[in-house]
Amino acid sequence: MARRLSLPAFCVFIICFSMLNDPVLCKTLKRDVKALNEIKASLGWRVVYSWVGDDPCGDGDLPPWSGVTCSTQGDYRVVTKLEVYAVSIVGPFPTAVTNLLDLTRLDFHNNKLTGPIPPQIGRLKRLQILNLRWNKLQDVIPPEIGELKSLTHLYLSFNNFKGEIPRELASLPELRYLHLQENRFIGRIPPELGTLQHLRHLDVGKNHLVGTIRELIRIDGCFPSLRNLYLNDNYFTGGVPAQLANLTNLEILYLSHNKMSGIIPAELARIPRLTYLFLDYNQFSGRISDGFYKHPLLKEMFIEGNAFRQGVKPIGFHKVLEVSDADFLV
Repeated sequence: MARRLSLPAFCVFIICFSMLNDPVLCKTLKRDVKALNEIKASLGWRVVYSWVGDDPCGDGDLPPWSGVTCSTQGDYRVVTKLEVYAVSIVGPFPTAVTNLLDLTRLDFHNNKLTGPIPPQIGRLKRLQILNLRWNKLQDVIPPEIGELKSLTHLYLSFNNFKGEIPRELASLPELRYLHLQENRFIGRIPPELGTLQHLRHLDVGKNHLVGTIRELIRIDGCFPSLRNLYLNDNYFTGGVPAQLANLTNLEILYLSHNKMSGIIPAELARIPRLTYLFLDYNQFSGRISDGFYKHPLLKEMFIEGNAFRQGVKPIGFHKVLEVSDADFLV
């Protein structure tokens, strides 16, 4: 015969069970507490004033620290998001961040961080969004960034990064948005980026890059999901290959302010979703196919600053296209 709990014993059981499953009563992993307190010590007063208490996930009556999101895993709480942006943080990238091994989102954008991204960044295996745009970060991108296999959004724009774009970025199978504009990158774009099956947005504008589009798309079946390609304000040469029309999901093609030449192939007018085409301030010549003027979705085509035949006309009212990084965050 099954033994039955008395009423008082049953009540004690329920209370204990509730305590074990109450996330407020869970302890924060010591590793994360130590890391956040090290970060707190390095970020300065603008953050410290709102980071009260010793536990970043909150303790008793104290709430979690501003910008810190925690989740319960078993008997412990871990830090899963760290979002400290637009608070004028000054100083080097805090290496202690790389000890927060459960981070899925790291957002330090619009601060004044300096120095390099530490190679230990590769430890953050669960990271999905890394947003460091609008800082003063320097040096090369560490190859260890290719170890962030869960990464979907990478924002490194508006910094002072130098060197070549690392081929290791092609090792990020989930990458969808890659923003590298307004840095000091040199060399060629690794064509291996074309193997990224989910990449939708590639922006390398306003750097010191060289090469040709033909080199970029030389891998068969490359860039199958690419919608937006920004190559503007670099030193690209050569022509626009007809094979570019194989990127059938392309919506924005931004080639302005380069040293490209030749004619614009009529095949590009067959890209079904093409909406914005920027050709201005290159060395293009010849005529433009009527197909562009009949395209059902093409809203803007910029052509000034080239050597097109007389009578070639632009398309649209030529408003400045502004695409915010925030449009791509989820």
